[in-house]
Amino acid sequence: MTLEADTRPDGAAVATRRRARTVLVVLALFIVINAADKAVLGLTADPVRDDLGLTATEFGAVASSFYLLFSLSAVAVGFLGDRIRTRPLLAALALVWAAAQLPILLPAAGFGALVATRVVLGAGEGPGYPLANYTAFTWFPEKERSLPSAVVVAGGAGGTVVAAPLVILVSNTLGWRAAFGLLGGIGIVWVIVWLRLGGSGPYAARLDGAAPVEAAPVDDALLGAEPRVAAGETPFRRIVTSGTWLGATFSAFTVMWTLALGFAWLPLFLEEQAGFSDAEISGIVGLPALSMAVLVLAAGAFAQRLLRRGSTARLAQGLVGAVLPLLAGACLLLTTRVGPAALLLPLLVVAFSAGNGQTPLTNSAIADICPPGRRSAALGLSYALAALSSLLAPYVTGRIIDAAPTEALGYGRAFDLAALLLIAGGVVSMLLIRPDRDALLIRATAKE
Repeated sequence: MTLEADTRPDGAAVATRRRARTVLVVLALFIVINAADKAVLGLTADPVRDDLGLTATEFGAVASSFYLLFSLSAVAVGFLGDRIRTRPLLAALALVWAAAQLPILLPAAGFGALVATRVVLGAGEGPGYPLANYTAFTWFPEKERSLPSAVVVAGGAGGTVVAAPLVILVSNTLGWRAAFGLLGGIGIVWVIVWLRLGGSGPYAARLDGAAPVEAAPVDDALLGAEPRVAAGETPFRRIVTSGTWLGATFSAFTVMWTLALGFAWLPLFLEEQAGFSDAEISGIVGLPALSMAVLVLAAGAFAQRLLRRGSTARLAQGLVGAVLPLLAGACLLLTTRVGPAALLLPLLVVAFSAGNGQTPLTNSAIADICPPGRRSAALGLSYALAALSSLLAPYVTGRIIDAAPTEALGYGRAFDLAALLLIAGGVVSMLLIRPDRDALLIRATAKE
């Protein structure tokens, strides 16, 4: 680079960073809606079950139906994300969400319609997290992705915090169907905002080997870009068989099991087993989400600071991240073994929030071992496999509760299963997530 290039004004870089922050906020709102769409069924579980006459197993089947096409669509759109622009992809996903929610407004929509619309909604939401993360990563260089990923993931917590009181208020005043319709309308509003402000950044995959996708040309040296390795030179199987990808995917599987359990069954547990009222539940359900937001942002910021100070990615993303599901698992084991609400509530808050604090670190670890042209597919496939736990958890929980001698014992067994999975995920993360080593091995493979 010439001296003139070194000393020229960096106005383009400043403008790019400013746009990056704007896009990141809109992506976080995308995940807010994503989480609210998931949470609405659990938050309206009592009136839904009463109105439609559902057993615990049937309600669990409705909750699980959301994930029937979830993983398949996450894989398919993940590969598309490496080939076409993410701007229209994200807009199309949000439109599918809206189209799936609005039919529930019809009084004739019963059990079958609820299952069908949840399947469609899941197909639209399956690619949401990985594609939002991928889009965010196109605006930030390597070693600066943990915090942006944390902001995106924290949107999920924000969705629950916003949805809980709003959905319960609308459900109690206008009926549970109105809550579904409201979220459909909000999805349409987001699409309008995204088409105005959204897009990919300067670190998107270079599909033609020249200019970045959707971005004005930006000098890589000004922004600290990572070395680029062509996607075609990297066997995809080498990425998905690395310890980092496998460890991150399994740990995410265990975390998503607990999240799906919480979305579908936690409000009912609080009402039927802990004896809380609807008004109390609307506040309590938001507590794990608030805790999750704090932990996700704190973990992302802490990991990014460690990396900037020269720590290994294994420490910053693997070992630090693994502590969180271990903590969540230990608390979940205790939730059905304590009586007073003063002990139960703190345990529930940590149990249903701490594990997700690892998510931005595992997302960043996967992104850091991939060339840009493989990143969307690697994130999408990892999320798709992890999300299989979300398909299983609500239904398995319903079967466990129905098969147990008492509901209390059923909840205890279901919570213990989720706790043991979280602990296993934390241990596997400690052993396998080594982004520094795996990135070097993958790049060496690409050069052979």
